[in-house]
Amino acid sequence: MQTHIVPVGFDYDRLIAPLVRDQLDVSRVILLEGAVGSEANVEYSRHLAEKLETDFRNLMGAETERFVIEDVYDYDTAFEQAYDLINAELDSDSVTDRDRTDAESEGSTDQRAPTEREVWVNVSSMPRTVSFAFATAAHSIMVERQSDRERIHTYYTVPEKYLETELAEELRKGIDLLSEIKTSEVAESRIDEWMTDARTMLDEFDERGTTIGAKRVGDSHIIELPVASFSNVKPFEELILFTLGEHGEFESVSELAQTLARDLNEEYTNSFRSKVIYNVDRLGPGGKGYIEQEEQGKSYRTRLSRIGALWVRSHADENETRDSGG
Repeated sequence: MQTHIVPVGFDYDRLIAPLVRDQLDVSRVILLEGAVGSEANVEYSRHLAEKLETDFRNLMGAETERFVIEDVYDYDTAFEQAYDLINAELDSDSVTDRDRTDAESEGSTDQRAPTEREVWVNVSSMPRTVSFAFATAAHSIMVERQSDRERIHTYYTVPEKYLETELAEELRKGIDLLSEIKTSEVAESRIDEWMTDARTMLDEFDERGTTIGAKRVGDSHIIELPVASFSNVKPFEELILFTLGEHGEFESVSELAQTLARDLNEEYTNSFRSKVIYNVDRLGPGGKGYIEQEEQGKSYRTRLSRIGALWVRSHADENETRDSGG
């Protein structure tokens, strides 16, 4: 049984056609919706989500859920949402309402034991921030849940063709046609205005392609996408990451070690300090990449890297459970 997480942008075929054509056993679909661009764009995307919801049910018999992403350019929140969604699907049983209904209609009393569900993340559509956040979250979970690696998949569908160039060609044909049929003065003025606008649009398309400009998001025009670690995080490394997440930054590794010793009610010794230094090195740029350090004299200012902060944010519930003794 498969759950497919599908970000909905301005595509239809590439989000459902390959699943139908390959006859995949899709039991559940989570459609991700977000506001992108103009009101017309948002309405168009919403219409596609509604159509996909209907067709996934009718063509594949899949349960569907529409999940709203409020800010499609907020990578950190999208990563956190992706992390929670994928884990929740992995942890759920794969006996769907459709399965139970089929069993009941056949008069079966078999309760059907849960089977392992696969999670497939489609990164073909929606803004890159969402697609990459979900792909990176899936990668991170593969690292953390080694035994479930084969149950997690990210995929991309190549379209058979892009419509932009064909739309441009049709626009050129329209200009040529209208230039031949201008008759009255009123019609001629309106046609001239439309032809001017169309030529301007085509000039921009020929020069810039399908997009124009670079939008400022936050303090920059660049949204950096961190790369996930290839190694799992060990228990003592988790303590270091959560401590950095709680305090933000330490002036030195020794200061971090002193805080850890105090939190653990352990004696601060050279041996304990060495243990912290060793694990910080493993979590640093030359290791798993969850920690970054800035040299200051003989000390190193120590803090979480971007992917480290995302790891802490995604595992916050685990830390709260541990602190409460659960």
